[in-house]
Amino acid sequence: MVDRLRTGIDALDRRLEGGLPRGALVAYTAEPASQSERLLYELTAACETRYLSTERSIRAVRSSLEAAPATVSETQVERLSAERLEDATRTVADLDEERLLIVDTADRLERSNPDDYVVFLNELKETLLETDGVAVLHCLRGAKPRNRTRTLHAADAVFELRTDRAGGRLETTLAIPKFRYDGQPVEAITLELTDGVAIDTSRDIA
Repeated sequence: MVDRLRTGIDALDRRLEGGLPRGALVAYTAEPASQSERLLYELTAACETRYLSTERSIRAVRSSLEAAPATVSETQVERLSAERLEDATRTVADLDEERLLIVDTADRLERSNPDDYVVFLNELKETLLETDGVAVLHCLRGAKPRNRTRTLHAADAVFELRTDRAGGRLETTLAIPKFRYDGQPVEAITLELTDGVAIDTSRDIA
């Protein structure tokens, strides 16, 4: 049985048969105007986390983490120079055992030279397998970086967060169209993001 890392969202963990498999590379796509970071903050409660920010300042990320409803585990926040892919590669090489790595956002890394970016993805995957870690690349939808398809292809799992207006209210759903392991969820999960992350049990979750 594949060892799993709990996401901190009980119903989602049940759908994933215990959580995210150790060694998994996850691409998490969302609209820029959504509250997609809330799911990232929830994930930090599961285990020690290395949080790499390519756009927001360290202070801004730490402030958001401290305000998050989830009980955040030890989280190391760093500002990553996205203009130099080799900096990201060195950071990946220093990952500790059984850690969660979050890259927020991956968009600027995805604008790198394609050959260099493929090397980075492969080295990241090798490191995750060696350390039993999990990495989540936060990918914003919109102006698609030239290496987005390479990210989605390399990923072991793709999470798609979508927010729509339904009956005068916002409805947020999480779909998992790609999952290279047993137990792929076939239905989208309706989430409540108003206070942390929770499953909306009034709708499609039994």
